[in-house]
Amino acid sequence: MIKVVLLGAGNLAYHLFRVFKASKDVEIIQIFNHRKEKLAGFNNEVATTTLLSEIKEADFYLISVKDDAIIEVSSQLQANNSIVLHTSGAVSMDILARHSNIGVFYPLQSFSKEKEVNFEQIPICIEANSEESLKKIRELALQISASVYEISSEQRRISHVAAVFANNFSNFMLSKASEICEKHQIPFDILKPLIEETFEKIKKVAPKEAQTGPARRNDKKTMAAHLAYLDQDQQKLYKTISEAILKSYGKEL
Repeated sequence: MIKVVLLGAGNLAYHLFRVFKASKDVEIIQIFNHRKEKLAGFNNEVATTTLLSEIKEADFYLISVKDDAIIEVSSQLQANNSIVLHTSGAVSMDILARHSNIGVFYPLQSFSKEKEVNFEQIPICIEANSEESLKKIRELALQISASVYEISSEQRRISHVAAVFANNFSNFMLSKASEICEKHQIPFDILKPLIEETFEKIKKVAPKEAQTGPARRNDKKTMAAHLAYLDQDQQKLYKTISEAILKSYGKEL
């Protein structure tokens, strides 16, 4: 049985606890968080603590906290020869360098407690400071996912940047679309089939080939007409994105 202590109680930690709990070969033996109220949802299922001095012995210490807090948790953790991991997409493995055996366990997905996820389909990016640790981390990752990738800290940081464009920025654009609909008493549901088709299409076609719309066609009259329905901030965003699309496809127009 692989024993894991989970340090953190946020969205990712919540889902990691759930998926590892369902594994027959992994046991989450303890969850740590500085704030007692964050542990309330786990108290009846696993041992919890707000003190790093009370951390139990385990095979893995999985730090799943906000990026700025990783160094604070790591600096106070006594791991002996166990493997210490963090789950960040943007932070170097070397931030854990005070420990003998270190690595990264980065599920490339966005998480919220309100929505269940299928970990089998989630890519997990791993890294370690030794081949022996890498082998053990891979075994841990394969307990919950069929997609495990060994990538460097630099590659992981770059993939995190790409993920921000693909996920965070696209969701922000959807929130703007929702605001526009709400302002003009249009149900946002009317756009959902279009949104679904957009993301279905890129499963078969490269995103650049799938691009459509007035900026892609350089339809100046339509773009000018659109601006009349937008507030100042929305106009600025619309112009910036449209200009980027025009620049990207300009030679093809």
